[in-house]
Amino acid sequence: MVFLSKRNDVSKKALTAVLLAIMVPVISYLIVKRASDHSIGMPGRYYYDSVVSVIRDGKTIDDTIWHSVVDFKFQNQLGRTVSLADLPGKVIVADFFFTRCPSICPKLTANIRKLQDALSSKDQFKQLNPSFIQFLSFSVDPDRDSVAVLKAYGNKFGINPDLWWLLTGPKKQIYDFSMNELKLGLADGEGVDSNFIHTQKLVLLDKEHVVRGYYNGLDSVDMNKMANDMVFIMLEKDKNYVSPLKEIKPILPIIIFMLVATVGLVIYLSRKPQSLKLKA
Repeated sequence: MVFLSKRNDVSKKALTAVLLAIMVPVISYLIVKRASDHSIGMPGRYYYDSVVSVIRDGKTIDDTIWHSVVDFKFQNQLGRTVSLADLPGKVIVADFFFTRCPSICPKLTANIRKLQDALSSKDQFKQLNPSFIQFLSFSVDPDRDSVAVLKAYGNKFGINPDLWWLLTGPKKQIYDFSMNELKLGLADGEGVDSNFIHTQKLVLLDKEHVVRGYYNGLDSVDMNKMANDMVFIMLEKDKNYVSPLKEIKPILPIIIFMLVATVGLVIYLSRKPQSLKLKA
């Protein structure tokens, strides 16, 4: 009698374990799905190159090819020749300034410095690894802003050259990049002088170097929004990512059948000792 009672308890525990193994993933999925239905929207993309037809899961759908900015080669404040190719997988914040600017540039630089310090301290951005963020400040007066001048400017504002590059190079290349790739002329509502760029706009690029947002670098609300968008983009799933669940999709009916069969077997075994106990 004691043996049968213990066996019955074990069978019940086994049944409970199997049911939990089935129900926990289902409940978790429903919770995550409901939460995602009310989640904050990701920052949008601004410019596309083309729309192509692709086949996914046996269906033909239209896929947008978003504009990824072209690479460049400029010198930073340490005299190194650097490019976007040196920043694989990084989220980028870009702005345009010049060291002799007496008005908006010092304020813009000071506000970016606050972001730099917040990333370094990891207090405000615990979700982020600082190595995944890069600030790029392009000089719009490169004839005067030599490497030495940029280095002095960086020292004055406490700029970390690992997280933040001050860039100089051929003026035409810098201006072409700002107007043709980052589209500053379209983004600034007040218009940008293509002969001398002077704007407080910050541009946010994702890990694929696609424009994801423009922000007023002198406005605290806009700066906070950009900080949040940086987090969202860092957590964004790669569009080419293939879920491991997709690999087991063909055998999913077999897995479900085995789970149901296991539940049935456990129920059968849990009942058998009870019938023996009555006969005894």
